[in-house]
Amino acid sequence: MKVLVVGSGGREHAIVWKLSQSKKVDKIFCAPGNAGIAQLAECVNIKATDIEALADFAQDKAIDFTVVGMDDPLMLGIVDVFQERGLKIFGPTKNAAIIEGSKSFSKNLMKKYNIPTANYEVFDDSKDALEYLKSQSFPIVVKADGLALGKGVLICNNYEEAKEAVIDIMENKKFGDAGNKVVIEEFLVGQEVSVLSFCDGDTIVPMVSAQDHKRALDNDQGLNTGGMGTFSPSRIYTQEIQNYCMEKIFKPTLEAMKKEGRPFTGILFFGLMVTENGVKVLEYNARFGDPEAQVVLPRLKGDLLEILEACVDKRLHEIKVEWEDNAAVCVVLASGGYPLSYDTGFPIFGLDNLHENNIIVFHAGTAKKDDQIVTNGGRVLGVTGIAKTLDEAIRTAYQGVEKIRFENMHYRKDIGIK
Repeated sequence: MKVLVVGSGGREHAIVWKLSQSKKVDKIFCAPGNAGIAQLAECVNIKATDIEALADFAQDKAIDFTVVGMDDPLMLGIVDVFQERGLKIFGPTKNAAIIEGSKSFSKNLMKKYNIPTANYEVFDDSKDALEYLKSQSFPIVVKADGLALGKGVLICNNYEEAKEAVIDIMENKKFGDAGNKVVIEEFLVGQEVSVLSFCDGDTIVPMVSAQDHKRALDNDQGLNTGGMGTFSPSRIYTQEIQNYCMEKIFKPTLEAMKKEGRPFTGILFFGLMVTENGVKVLEYNARFGDPEAQVVLPRLKGDLLEILEACVDKRLHEIKVEWEDNAAVCVVLASGGYPLSYDTGFPIFGLDNLHENNIIVFHAGTAKKDDQIVTNGGRVLGVTGIAKTLDEAIRTAYQGVEKIRFENMHYRKDIGIK
């Protein structure tokens, strides 16, 4: 089979890496890809958001199956366009991808179907939002309604910070149209857990748990980022919690989407908070997390393509999804200055020194220039270590990190330690 993967980050490298192990796959294309993906697939210079061009390419090359890694093309309706042309594609349709594309939609869905989440209010007028904040206790969370590259969630410790957040998002349009509405919700105390799941509209199969590190600096200090590292499994996600989530969150969400006329096929990502008052949903994503994919997919047994095909064909209930009894830790190597301003184009050294089969380097922001791999983004590489236990996997990942260097390289030293 010929497969097309849409996207260019570490998540897409992990998807390509796993698909490349399938006996059914003859050739992988990736649009637009990166320097690491280019070692496993043929990279195609088409933007992930240029849906019509991607569909043309898939038809011209007789692509058998397309996998969408990124959120933007899903929100733009890439799945609908491909389906209209009779092309097989994995991911939610535009009307189902709204579960990530609009926080107000997802919060209202949870309220309607009694899925546990933080108390909240939605505002489309900044004056109303500011008035509401005067009567609230702090800390409080202010969220841009739409997609903001994982940076549209602001934790505010007092009224002044919250006021600044509302004005930045709604009036100054810090995140563009994503800030036309804001969700203001209660601040939940606890530990976050990420659970991704395979869905075919009727059946949901959760993957192994993971935990992300969003802040730029050690000890969860600094600005929010797209993710500075992650580990799997979570130390706190017990079988009891998993059973609760299946009955109260996972199945009800899939059922709710179906009842709303928005059946969800694809990867449904649950961002959960384990609190003293039970597990609550922080957010939904409509695709693999990044960098969660870099620790979850290496733990998956068997053929990823077979599972994704079963989702599209609505026969996920026939597939046995199995996982390795091990642990994985991914440390993100970022450009100094990320998530604000940073320079790119620096040569990356040491990638050839990694021959261990328990260390995988997933490329995120890389490019090839004069036969040299160089930095080309904020998050540059994800170094994943795999071992029997989490503590061993942490050591393994950092052993890999020590062999790599580029100018202004920045990474957290405490990934996996929660």
